[in-house]
Parts: sequence; structure tokens; C-alpha cells
Amino acid sequence: MSMMILDAELEARLRAQRRMWGADKFDEVWGGVYMMAPLLNDEHQEIVARLIRVFEEVLGDAGLARVRAGVNLAGLDADDWTLDFRVPDVAVFLRDTAAENCDTHWRGPADFLIEVTSPGDRTREKLSFYANLGVKEVLLVERAGWSLELFRHDGAELKPVGVSSLDAPGVVRSGTVPFTFELLDGDKRPAVRVTHVESARRWNV
Repeated sequence: MSMMILDAELEARLRAQRRMWGADKFDEVWGGVYMMAPLLNDEHQEIVARLIRVFEEVLGDAGLARVRAGVNLAGLDADDWTLDFRVPDVAVFLRDTAAENCDTHWRGPADFLIEVTSPGDRTREKLSFYANLGVKEVLLVERAGWSLELFRHDGAELKPVGVSSLDAPGVVRSGTVPFTFELLDGDKRPAVRVTHVESARRWNV
């Protein structure tokens, strides 16, 4: 269920409370509309933390990219970035990225993003925003039914280019970062297998 708050004083109090509690880390603003994101559950946090560790180890530590979790991402031409931005779970900015680091946020096309879905969120609706920014690729980790979906920018929009699921096993390969991704059966939940194509190293996330 969604809620619209038209009381400006109540809105200000709620936002102040979320800042004080640290609950606003993944809040976003969609075209001037403040979106309060639910706190990530443990499984979501575990997946993101492990993916960050892999990307940092291979790309960050080697100076090939800057890897961020929960970064504010806005458009290059935004006069006030706080009026329209999204917060991907994982963002990768390659050494020659066209995006700009503004400290409080990044502007422009990230090279590679990962979004992990949660019940009731609007992750898929964020794809059009990322496409307008010119983001090269987005990996969607869908936890409802479990699948991995890779989207690639074709010059106009982000198009699906690969899917891996338990029902339709397969490997999806990024054209932007040196990894392949595959969904495997696991004990408590499916695992995301990440393989570094240059060294063949593997991680189960």
C-alpha cells in the first residue's frame, strides 16, 4: 500500500526522523516525489555485500574502477540533483567513465549497475531512468521467483540481453565488466555465481 503525505510539516518531521535513524540511505526522489524505501532485509544486504566484495577485489583494488554501494545517481544536466535521483544497490564506474563524481552524488552514465529486488519495491520502474542517463548495463537480481536479468543499452534504451534462472539455466556475460553471472541452486536460497572471465576465478554470492 502506498501513502501520499500532503501535510508539509508532517513530511518534514518524517524525513528528519529517517535521517536521524539512518533509515534514509536508500530513499530516492523521482521527479520531485520523495520515495521512502524500506530497510533492506538480511538476505538483500548479504547479496549486495558479497557482490561489492567481488567487484572491489577484482576491479577496485586494481584501480580499474570505483565501486559504490547505495550511491546517489543523477543526470548530467540536472540543475538540482536532489529533485531527481536513484540509488542502485551496486554502481561501477570504470576508470574512463563518462560519469562525474560530485562527492554527494554521481552525475551521468554509470558503466554497470546491480539492482536487487525486494517485495513491493519499484526496481523495474527505475530502468527507464537509468536508460535516460545512458547507463551501459544493469544486472537485475530478481528474488521473486529468482532470476538474473542483464539489460544492455542499445543507444536508445536498456534492452534485455540475457536471463539465468533455475528453470532456464544459463550464463549471462557482461560486455562492460569482466564477469559472467549464473543462478545456481543453493541450500537456503539460490546462489549467484560470479566468474571472472580473465582468471576463471569463481564466487558464489
